Amino acid sequence: MKKLEAIIRPEKFQSLRDELSSIGIGGLTVTEVAGTGKQKGQTGVYRSTEFQIQLLSKLKVEMVVEESQLEKIVDIIIKSCKTGNIGDGKIFVSPVEEVIRIRTGERGMEAVL
Repeated sequence: MKKLEAIIRPEKFQSLRDELSSIGIGGLTVTEVAGTGKQKGQTGVYRSTEFQIQLLSKLKVEMVVEESQLEKIVDIIIKSCKTGNIGDGKIFVSPVEEVIRIRTGERGMEAVL
């Protein structure tokens, strides 16, 4: 099993969700996050005063998947979320040793599905 964490632009989430649903991926955890990278924030204007917005709003989408599905899901994330501009996000892949469903005690992929 692998854990995928994708940091994406908020406006790209619905297209990503639709693509993942079309291949049967329904279990996601989504968190509103803020961060900065090469984008380095933006300049905003409020009542004629300029100010720096250091942290930009993003979404973190997390899922645990079977290793056999990993590349297909990574390709879907890239296809759905890529604009070609700085700030499109990142994908992190980590191994998952064990998953346990608290309610039933199921383990492994049975606990994920």
